[in-house]
Amino acid sequence: MPSDAALENLARIGQLDKVPFSQDLMTRMLATARSRLTDAQRNENSTETRFDCAYTAIRAIADAALLAHGYRTSTSKPGHHQTTIQCLTHTLSVSVGIVRVLDALRKQRNLSDYDGESITEQALTECIDQALRLQELAVAKLPGAGT
Repeated sequence: MPSDAALENLARIGQLDKVPFSQDLMTRMLATARSRLTDAQRNENSTETRFDCAYTAIRAIADAALLAHGYRTSTSKPGHHQTTIQCLTHTLSVSVGIVRVLDALRKQRNLSDYDGESITEQALTECIDQALRLQELAVAKLPGAGT
């Protein structure tokens, strides 16, 4: 299914809301991602904080990519973080394999936040690496993202 059609279908079933594009909002979302990614790389922060910051960077970039296509996730529906991440295949042409990795990081974040599960160094490294790659992709593909 072409990307635009997939996003339209998600809007039709209530997973996405159509919104007007705002360069200012997208710029702020991407600034949030950069700030969180900087915090994720600070060794003086705890592993859990660093992981949460890297994950937030991933989500902010995914939200900005949706906005660039005129959508946002419907936060009144459960699973809006999952939807945001899964839409990366349509918004930034992220491979399905990478989306699976990002979704596993989302699940790990939930286990940490809601069940107190510890974050491993491997999970932290993966999350930071994925956030950095996604940031590079956003700069290359989103209007005005490199400014």
